[in-house]
Formats: sequence, C-alpha cells, structure tokens
Amino acid sequence: MSLKGKAHKYGSNIDTDAIIAARYLNMHDPAELAAHCMEDIDPDFLRRVKPGDIMVAESNFGCGSSREHAPVAIKAAGISCVIGKSFARIFFRNAINTGLPLLECGEAVDNIKQGDEVEADPATGTITNLSSGQTFRSKPYPDFMMEIINSGGLVEHTRKKLGGAV
Repeated sequence: MSLKGKAHKYGSNIDTDAIIAARYLNMHDPAELAAHCMEDIDPDFLRRVKPGDIMVAESNFGCGSSREHAPVAIKAAGISCVIGKSFARIFFRNAINTGLPLLECGEAVDNIKQGDEVEADPATGTITNLSSGQTFRSKPYPDFMMEIINSGGLVEHTRKKLGGAV
C-alpha cells in the first residue's frame, strides 16, 4: 500500500485536544469530526488538505487523553498517514484501531518540509520525499497489523473475519 500526498508539518507534543477539541467529543460522525480537525492550532488545515495528504509531526504526537476521536478526525479529513519522530502509545494503538497508519522515522521528519510531496509505504516502512529525492526507512508493520489497517480498522477487520456478523 503506497500512500502519496503533500506534507502538513507540525511540532512536538501535539495533544489530542489540539487535534480535535473536547467541545466536539459529543460528535461521532467522522465527517463532522473532520470538519474541526486541527482547527485550534491550524485554522487553514482543512482548506489546504487534499485526500491522501500526509501529516508529519515532531515528537510525542497524540499525547494527552486517549480519545479515539483524534485519529478518526485526521483520517476523515483526508490524511492517509502520519509520519512522526514518536507517538503517544495510546494514540498509536487508537490510530491502528481506526485504520490510520503511523510511521516513526525521525530522519524523515527532519528532512520533510511543509508542502513537500511525500510517498510512504507502511508495509515496507519506506518513506520517500519526492520533492528532494531522499528515501528513509521506518519499521514496517507486521502482516497482522497491515491487515487491520487495510481493512479500515479493527471493527471492519473483525467484521470481515466473522463474515459480517459484527
């Protein structure tokens, strides 16, 4: 699975409240959550993001509360994956559960600029900055996690495994 889009770059310690503010946690429709993704720290985010784009973040992305709303909002806004130096562990697991791949690669983060064209393959761990021609490696996902991501998340993966009975 190769993902390609423009980079939207953010700093360190972007917490789940910055990704989707607590005032929207009564919403559950992904499209409604996407409409408010990153609005308090980047009011132009939704005007710039196109389907398939890639979010790039420094360290500790997704820290704070354990809300699943954050990766749902990011994915529903059109972001195909997030590349970061590090992720909060609960955010990492929630992202997998919702089908949003995350790739940890500090070298890629340091060498990707806002607006660069980036291609990432979670199955191989390959990240290419198409704007500069540089290629980086992150740890690839194991097959069972790629199955969850490719299914669209844990619920869809389980539904397929049980023959649609969920």
